Amino acid sequence: MALDLLPVVPASGGACCTPLHRDAITEQAAAGLSQVLKALADPARLRLLSLIAAHDGAEACVCDLTEPVGLSQPTVSHHLKVLVDAGLVTRDKRGVWAYYALVPGALDAVTHQLGTHLTAGAAA
Repeated sequence: MALDLLPVVPASGGACCTPLHRDAITEQAAAGLSQVLKALADPARLRLLSLIAAHDGAEACVCDLTEPVGLSQPTVSHHLKVLVDAGLVTRDKRGVWAYYALVPGALDAVTHQLGTHLTAGAAA
């Protein structure tokens, strides 16, 4: 069987890759966004965010969150700590109870980051 070889063509002076038309996400921004997305990737944490948002004033006591998600208070507190660390909720200690509230604009910031850096043709 004969083997046909393709001819070698000399490289032109132009770039072989297409140029960037906007800035890509920075390493630091990617790390921060990744932390938030990891926090959001858990079904229990998504339920907790939804429950907090559904309460009057978008604020709920940890005691109001354990039964609806069917988890123990220490487990719910762990999930809430992850959400606090990700900047999605705030924690306010009142006596023996902790109250959690959504951080205004936090989820909007996540969707903005995704739209800005991960959508083809989006403007920076």
